[in-house]
Formats: sequence, C-alpha cells, structure tokens
Amino acid sequence: MADSLPTEFDVIIIGTGLPESILAAACSRSGQRVLHVDSRSYYGGNWASFTFSGLLSWLKECEQDSEAGDRSAGAWQNLIQDTEEAIALRRKDDTIQHVEVFCYASEDTGDSAEEIDALQKNPSLVTSSTLTKPLDSACLSKETHSDSTSPEMPAKDTPQHDGEILPEVADREETQVKETDCGEKTCIHTVSDGAKDENKPVVEDNTGQPKRNRITYSQIVKEGRRFNIDLVSKLLYSQGSLIDLLIKSNVSRYAEFKNVTRILAFREGKVEQVPCSRADVFNSKELTMVEKRMLMKFLTFCLDYEQHPGEYQDFTQRPFSEYLKTQKLTPNLQHFILHSIAMTEPSCLTVDGLKATKHFLQCLGRYGNTPFLFPLYGQGEIPQCFCRMCAVFGGIYCLRHRVQCLVVDKESGRCEAVIDHFGQRIRAKYFIVEDSYLSEDTCAGVQYEQISRAVLITDQSVLKADSDQQISMLTVPPAEPGARAVRVAELCSSTMTCMKDTYLVHLTCSSASTAREDLEPVVQKLFTPYAETEIDEGDPPKPRLLWALYFNMRDSSGVSRSSYHGLPSNVYVCSGPDCGLGNEHAVKLAETLFQQIFPGEDFCPPPPNPEDIIFDGDDKQPEAPGTNTLIVAKLESSEGSQNLDSPGQHLQN
Repeated sequence: MADSLPTEFDVIIIGTGLPESILAAACSRSGQRVLHVDSRSYYGGNWASFTFSGLLSWLKECEQDSEAGDRSAGAWQNLIQDTEEAIALRRKDDTIQHVEVFCYASEDTGDSAEEIDALQKNPSLVTSSTLTKPLDSACLSKETHSDSTSPEMPAKDTPQHDGEILPEVADREETQVKETDCGEKTCIHTVSDGAKDENKPVVEDNTGQPKRNRITYSQIVKEGRRFNIDLVSKLLYSQGSLIDLLIKSNVSRYAEFKNVTRILAFREGKVEQVPCSRADVFNSKELTMVEKRMLMKFLTFCLDYEQHPGEYQDFTQRPFSEYLKTQKLTPNLQHFILHSIAMTEPSCLTVDGLKATKHFLQCLGRYGNTPFLFPLYGQGEIPQCFCRMCAVFGGIYCLRHRVQCLVVDKESGRCEAVIDHFGQRIRAKYFIVEDSYLSEDTCAGVQYEQISRAVLITDQSVLKADSDQQISMLTVPPAEPGARAVRVAELCSSTMTCMKDTYLVHLTCSSASTAREDLEPVVQKLFTPYAETEIDEGDPPKPRLLWALYFNMRDSSGVSRSSYHGLPSNVYVCSGPDCGLGNEHAVKLAETLFQQIFPGEDFCPPPPNPEDIIFDGDDKQPEAPGTNTLIVAKLESSEGSQNLDSPGQHLQN
C-alpha cells in the first residue's frame, strides 16, 4: 500500500513528465534507489496522452483545479521540528488556462435512449442555453488506476490513460460552467445547425462532390478508446538527441514509431507538399526545372555551410529571410525553405536558419523520406517508456500520491526529506521537482511564457493524396509582421491516435493571447465547421471540423534556477514542455541535471544482457523460479521485440 513506502531513498522525483522520467531511468540505471511519485492519476503530466473520454475527465479536473483554492496548510505542519523548516508544495495545477471546447459534429438520433442519455452528460452535447453537468463522469470509463508502489508498469497493450476520475473527484458536487467569461475555467460550446439528422445515414451524397463519411459525436464517444490525444504536440528528429538516447539506453524496445510521410506548406491560401529528398525535388510537379536546380544547389551548400563562411558573413546579424533573397531563389523556394525546411520565424538570424536547414537535411533518409518520426499511441508513450526502464532497475512508482512539503534542515540548508499526504516522512539525498509543483512563494520572481494549443478532430486530410494514411507536418506562416507561425501536425488512424475515417490535428504556437484567439484564424483557413459545410463548385471542399479544444499551457523551459526563491542546493527543478517541435530541450535538461547530481556517471547506458547477469553466491545462471529481476528483464525484452510486423517500427542504429 502507498502508506507503507520505504522511509529512505537516494533520489525522490516529483512529477512524471519527460525530463523527470528520463532522470528517473538514468538514476535507477546507475544504481540509485529512486522513488517516483505524481499527484496525478496518470503518467506524463503535461506530456501525457488521453483517450477521448480521458480527455473529458482531464478537462473536468482542470476546471475543478481552477475553482479550488490552494489549501496547502494541514496537519503536516505539526510534523516539522524546531531545527527544520518546510517549503510547501502547490496543491493545484494551474499550468493549463483558457480552456474552450467546441463540438461541431451532430448528434445521431438513431441511438438508443440509454446511449443518448449518456452522451448528453458529455460536455460537447450540452446546449449552450443549459450548460448543466458539463463533464459528468457517467460517460467515462469505469477503469481506474489503483494506488501502487510496485515497480510493475502499465501493460504495453494499454499504453494510454483513460484519464479516470478519482473516487474523491467523482463524488464532488458538480459545478456549472459559464460560457460568457472563460478566464481560467473550462468553456463548453455546442455548434449545431438546428436540423435533426436522419436515422444513421452512413454517407452524405452531395451532387458534384465526392462522398464523405458522416461522423457523429456519438460515434466519436463510442470509439473514444481509439483516440490518444497528446497535451503537447512533438515530433522526433531522426537524428535528434531523444532518438539517440532511446537507442543508446535500449528504451526504444518499449515503443514503436511511424515515419512522418510528408512536409506541407501553406502559401497563397493553398496547402502544397514540400519536396524534401533529392528524389522528391526532381519528381515535384510544383517546381519548374530551374527551381529544382536552384533548390538542390542551395540545399547542397547548407549541408557544409560552415566551410564557406564568406558566403554569409555579411548576414550573420541579419534575418535569414533577407539572406534567402540574395540567393537567386524564387519567392516560392524562399517560402519552402524558411517555413517548411528550416521551420524558423522570418526574424531568425541567418546562422540559426542555416543551422536549422542543415539539421533538417541531416535527418533525411535515416528512417524515411522526411526527418521526423512519431510514436504510435502518441507522445505520452515516451515518458512511460523511461518509467518502465526505471522500474526494471528497482524504481518505485506511486501515482495519486501527493507530497505536501519539502523538509529543510536550518543549519545545513539542505533538504532532508519530504512529507506526503499520509503524513509519512521520506528521506533522500537528492530531490527533483517538476516546476508546476512549486508554490507561488517559490515562483514569485518567475516570468513564464505560454503555449497556445488546439486539438481538432476532422473528417479528412488538409491535402488529399492517393493514400488516406498520411502523417503530415505543416507550418502556417504569420499573417502579419511580428505574429508567430503556427505549427500543424495532422495524424491519421494508423498512428493509433484517432478512429478510422478521422484525423487528429494539433496546432501549436507561442502565445500572444488566448489559445482560441491565436489559433482560430488558422483553423478557419484550413477547415470548415461541420454545421457550416456548404457546396462550392469552384474549390475542393475543406476538411470538416467535428470537434475542437483550445487551451493555453505554461512554458517554463526558459526559467533559470536563480529565478526560484529559497530552493535548497540539493533540490533540482525540471521544466514542463517547451514550444519547440522536437524534444531536445527535455533531453538536454535531464542530462545536465544528472551530471550535476552524479558527476562522472554514465547517462542512461545500455542495460545488461539478461544472460550476462551474475547473482551473488551463484556460479551458475539461476533458473527462472526465484529470479525476479531476471524474469522482469526478460519479459521487458520480449515485450519490446513483439509486433515487428505491425505498422510501426522499432528504432535501430
């Protein structure tokens, strides 16, 4: 049980986000005794992935967190001795703000009365005039995570969370959501054309238009377990630090990946495919022969631009966009390079733009025709993979386990222990805390950035192709100078993140306002709300928007340690997700902190071969009975080698 945890560890880690999970794996692999706890009921923190019903549960928890005060004072204060002082940790998570949900898909009136009743308790089916029971738990999965201190991790075949509501949360009195003034609360909106649907028509047949499947909200709910919706949208560079770490540590055996199949560009109101490889360039129908030669010449230069500093030395302090104008590139090519290959802002310096272009080109061809990979079942798989590695080497995990405070010795100024919500004092040498757990007093001098996020469910791709199983990366340039580009990742059903005949679309940019204000203009350019779908003979129909979620997420990646007030020297802080496309910041942060704590130790070395493990007091390799450590290692190894014929692939050097 959770209240019988060991009382002493080498490292206590609070939060299960990606940097914390990498650190947990590294510490456990180096022989440290690790306790990894999280007050949430799921792994990953703001790096998590949810099924559709799990996402609705998460939304309700966000709403309740925003309404609950920070009542951190408790009986634990009586456990602090005269020679000690306490640093209270935050009880509520306020990293998510300005949450707004829109449902554009119609309700299927052919469902049974029981199904309709359950669906009406979902937030997106509540009419705007009667917003009662916004996120009722009646429609959510009945499965729950149990409190556990076992090193056993979630099974591979159920990698994601249903976002289960805890019993204490489900029993709380429901609160009404206001639609007019969102602030930090969850806003629920239903968009309807007012007309009732016919009984379960499978396909809409519009004259002059190809047939399109009609997806209803009830279908989305019924197929909710097929969705794995990431809170943060990331891709893995095939030559990036996270891929290298996954391979080096052999953690890659716990996950499977798919190639991002195409890079897209948005120019003059249209979506186009960007040629990446040499073959793509010469097969492209979008470029003239002269443009193909121009592009290949420039990309060849970018691969070894450091060897030719004279070519760009006059532009080292000038924007990359200005440098491109001097390279005899057409406006079309300049747009492709700036927004879809370098993927930088127009104000980016020339050297940074050349570096980004080179990195893009170096990543081509390692695993596919584009530089990027995406993990099956979503980004939330990656933290869990590192947690599995930590557990295999003896790390102890406990979800829904709240740490009330850090206990600091007044004389030495070092943190000696933590006190959990059971009142148990647990000692350790080092403490790693995710930023969202630090109190307002500790973070009083911190200035945070914000990330604007949108998650959409649509009925077709933004750019049709011969295959409907496309994974696409699109950058929409800023509409006006000074604005931010919007990154769009479109995922198909073969990524195991959405149901068949739908696409899951993630939009991300750094915040200038609320997420809806930042991202809705781009959504309107690319998609048509279901209720407003009209027949237009001139242009091909846009994808129909079925469901949308907007929210702002805190970006603590740029915060330095000196910004926090009163942290003991043996307490280290991990940041939440950053706004970048890759995971380089999280990996670099984890490795930097590990080297600070354990200088000279190897960071996440490969695990030993189970056959090479030697047990004390035994000259021979033990048999399976009684060799728990060996059994776990073998099981994990076999688990990672399964499904080699599946749509995904394991990483190899």
